[in-house]
Amino acid sequence: MGVFNSLLKLFYPELCSGCGQSLLRGEKTICLSCMLKIARTDYHTFSDNPVAKLFYGKINIKNATTMCFYDKGGLMQHLLHQLKYRNNFNVGLFLGKQLGKCLSEAELYKDIDVIIPIPLHKKKLKKRGYNQSKIIADGFVQAFPLPIYEDVLVRIEFTETQTKKNRWDRYQNVKDMFAINNPEKIEGKHVLLIDDVITTGATIEACAKHLLSVDGVQVSIASIASPAR
Repeated sequence: MGVFNSLLKLFYPELCSGCGQSLLRGEKTICLSCMLKIARTDYHTFSDNPVAKLFYGKINIKNATTMCFYDKGGLMQHLLHQLKYRNNFNVGLFLGKQLGKCLSEAELYKDIDVIIPIPLHKKKLKKRGYNQSKIIADGFVQAFPLPIYEDVLVRIEFTETQTKKNRWDRYQNVKDMFAINNPEKIEGKHVLLIDDVITTGATIEACAKHLLSVDGVQVSIASIASPAR
């Protein structure tokens, strides 16, 4: 089997999802060269960070962070597009695991009880075939073992794309699009909401407001990337 795998890699080498070059021994999904080009934040180490400030005066979150900076046309955008539009689950699992490692070592996130990925509407889920935030969550729990609940926060209405809307329009577009099922599952728990990218924070805000309506719930937020602020 070892010889077969070696021959398979010789003729069909695994390629980096970032640059498309062959991965070297010990590399997985994203090569070291690309990893070194990804600008990491340290937002998980302090609560008063730019992502958390997006929600000041809007919702009472406990903590918020993003792992990497996101530039339009840059490497991180390319990687997330690989996940979101090209069915590259390995990117989501890899980046999710990196996020899990990051937060598992952070004091601010030691008391997380459960992970909730931002849900897709069933129409979009059927069209795409998967929820990219759930893939990220699956990778996250490989490094930070926690239960993932997909049956608590649900998307009840389909909305058009948010990419060209400003923050106010985005929030108006999504504020009534979510609902809570099985609230007893999260009563008194510290919930970590996970998404791929935080831009204006409007979708996260809408989701968090519903979660915070459940008795005793605390909400923290984490994403793979966010624009530099």
